[in-house]
Amino acid sequence: MRLAGGINFDGHGMAQSINAMQMDMDIMGIFGENIVGFDKIGYQKKEAVISSFAQYIGPDALSYAVDDQVGRLYMSKNPLDFALNEKGYFQVLNKDGSIELTRDGRFKLNKNGELLTQLDQKVLSNTGLPVVFSKMPKNLEDIKVGLDGKIGVFDPDERGYTPVGTIGVVMADGSLSSANCVRQGFVESSNVQLDKEYVEMANYKNSFDANRQMFRLQNSKLSQAISKLGQV
Repeated sequence: MRLAGGINFDGHGMAQSINAMQMDMDIMGIFGENIVGFDKIGYQKKEAVISSFAQYIGPDALSYAVDDQVGRLYMSKNPLDFALNEKGYFQVLNKDGSIELTRDGRFKLNKNGELLTQLDQKVLSNTGLPVVFSKMPKNLEDIKVGLDGKIGVFDPDERGYTPVGTIGVVMADGSLSSANCVRQGFVESSNVQLDKEYVEMANYKNSFDANRQMFRLQNSKLSQAISKLGQV
């Protein structure tokens, strides 16, 4: 006598649980980045974007968008600190020639009169060229920047201003902003709300725990079925 037995196993349910757990972990990772970025000047929080049929696509269905809302501004009194009170970005030039957008306006001057970021990237003007002071100020307090981004250096001897250029402020698509939004002597903190991040992160932690329990239950039932079949 030949005993033939088998289990017709549909792994779809277990696969969905695994995909859901991975998705929850990736989303919690985005919240974790936001929490870490809370104290970073000019940091803009990320928001998870989940496409349709995520239960079938899995983690590949997850992407993120950047929240471009303005963060909290506070006074630093440093003449080379700038903040934007409207949406937009400063343009900076990396050493490899690539252009980067940032809302971190903590700048400095080198000995050549170049306006640089804290990472030594060159700050670009509205013409796309680096901002360079042809005449170095005797004191940083002599540097004046208007809401339109125009830079001037006051000469106490001549009692006049020497124009330097205009700080370039662009939108996310690279187009020049028309808003008069440059605030000298201010810095912008992140736009992250910690309490909100923790609450939403906890929701996905609960979802992860629920999917893990479901996976364990499915795995336990499958193991029991295989064990009983072996006894036959």
